[in-house]
Amino acid sequence: MIMSMPTSAAEGISLTVIPFRPNAVIGTMGLPTLLQLVPSPKTEENARALKHAPGVVRRHAEVRGLVQRMLKASQKGRNVTSYASYIASGVNGDHGAAWSTPPITLWLDGEPGALSDELVPGTGIRTISVTAGSPVVAIDGETQVTAWHELYDAPGDFDCSHQRLNGVRVPFELYFGLSVEDARQIFYDRNVEGVPVAKNLAMSMDQRDIGTQLAHRVAAAVKVEHEGRIVPFSKFVQSRKRQLTKRDPELVTLSALRVLVITALHGRTGLSLSSSTVHEGDMPPGISVRQAEERLVPVLAAVLSELYPQFSARNAVSAPAVLAGLGIAVHQATGWSASGRPLSVEELSGLLSSVRWEREARYWDGVAASANANGVLNFGGGAKDSGGRVADALLHPDTEYGRKIRGW
Repeated sequence: MIMSMPTSAAEGISLTVIPFRPNAVIGTMGLPTLLQLVPSPKTEENARALKHAPGVVRRHAEVRGLVQRMLKASQKGRNVTSYASYIASGVNGDHGAAWSTPPITLWLDGEPGALSDELVPGTGIRTISVTAGSPVVAIDGETQVTAWHELYDAPGDFDCSHQRLNGVRVPFELYFGLSVEDARQIFYDRNVEGVPVAKNLAMSMDQRDIGTQLAHRVAAAVKVEHEGRIVPFSKFVQSRKRQLTKRDPELVTLSALRVLVITALHGRTGLSLSSSTVHEGDMPPGISVRQAEERLVPVLAAVLSELYPQFSARNAVSAPAVLAGLGIAVHQATGWSASGRPLSVEELSGLLSSVRWEREARYWDGVAASANANGVLNFGGGAKDSGGRVADALLHPDTEYGRKIRGW
């Protein structure tokens, strides 16, 4: 008697998806499935471990090397642990609903084992199977994949648990049937064609950042007269753009206002922190977030109220470099400045009252800006380049720059 063999069926990992191209689908998968489907890139860059790994793992590493860059000794690799920590905080509920990871872009080197008919007619929902051993590579979102691996391998290091992680769903898009060249092109397009967000603008969107929180509170605390009504200064703060144009109704950007807050908080060292997230552990020694808020908000509100006519006239005060220097000067009036002469709010006001804030080369050329042959100023040097000079000029009227910005 000859036994008949069962009808062949596709074996492997089954995913529920919706096609959006003939060779691409989207969906979500459980985190354990993702980690099984896509090995840890960090492990695949370990030459010693790879030498003794199964052939399917070595094959996957070879395919990955065709379309991805190295993690080791790169900023991409250095970001993995901090990314894993961020994800763990999100999974633990520390961020509430305000956290996100982008969908991971995967490439299957070859064709899927099977693609079903629509599970519900008219919806496009299908199942697709990835045959065991078929190389699947993250061509975008690989740092996230590595962070998920690091988190899952040692959840206790991030105050997380496998129980929580096993319930996570990860969004993805999967391309298949593409050549290596096509996959490399997608990698290029995803990493180059998009316009990256300037870091200081991105920082101004971070609602967990203490600098951003204080900037919002300061702007809300200042009340100014506009067209016969008293309105909060926050009405004139542009939070979506890095730079203002002459047609914008706003008078200052949130990112520039944040620079003012950070330098007021830290003094000159704040110049190097202006593009970094500020957490509770980054506060000046002995100063809590509450203490900083209680002192900085009223002091900065008083300064901004005094200078509002200069903002309204679109003078030099709104430039990030000038605001950085102004913040350093304000730092001397906080009570926790570790260097320089402590100032009272009244003394600070006296120093600022004699400054010529007009955007004219005779006042600001060489201090916070550079002038072209026609005398037109360019404040593009930024806070880090010019903030220290502006602070010296504001705090020391008898110096060359101090006299220059006062027209003496």
